Amino acid sequence: MNTLSYKTISANKETAKKEWVVIDASDQVVGRLCSKVAKLLRGKYKPNFTPHVDCGDNVIIINAKKVVFTGKKETDKVYTRYTGYPGGQRFTSPAQLRTKKDGVEKMLRHAVKGMLPKGPLGRSLMGNLYIYEGTEHKHEAQKPKAIDINQYK
Repeated sequence: MNTLSYKTISANKETAKKEWVVIDASDQVVGRLCSKVAKLLRGKYKPNFTPHVDCGDNVIIINAKKVVFTGKKETDKVYTRYTGYPGGQRFTSPAQLRTKKDGVEKMLRHAVKGMLPKGPLGRSLMGNLYIYEGTEHKHEAQKPKAIDINQYK
């Protein structure tokens, strides 16, 4: 008798094999980069992907200062925030945001957050994202693997 089983394997926190990856963001388009990063954080490139479990990788983005926008988005795109007071709506363009402290990090986090699931899983996945404007990062002890983001779809 053939005992071959075709049961679907569902990953959980213990069986998920999380890795550390480094992505160089030099001359990458913001939206395209962030969609690939969101898939890496989610674990969609892995064969044991499970929708309700954090089975993605820990992603380190270096050279975030060198990301680019296509077209006129650098000056025309608008980020909106609200202070909580009447008339407290504030608008910022990516060009203005680049000049501020951690501005590039806020742009990338905003883009990735919009591509992740809403709720507790999405919020926990954002904790696996580390963004640095320069080439140095403080995660050498984890022995991250450098990957070419252009090889992913």
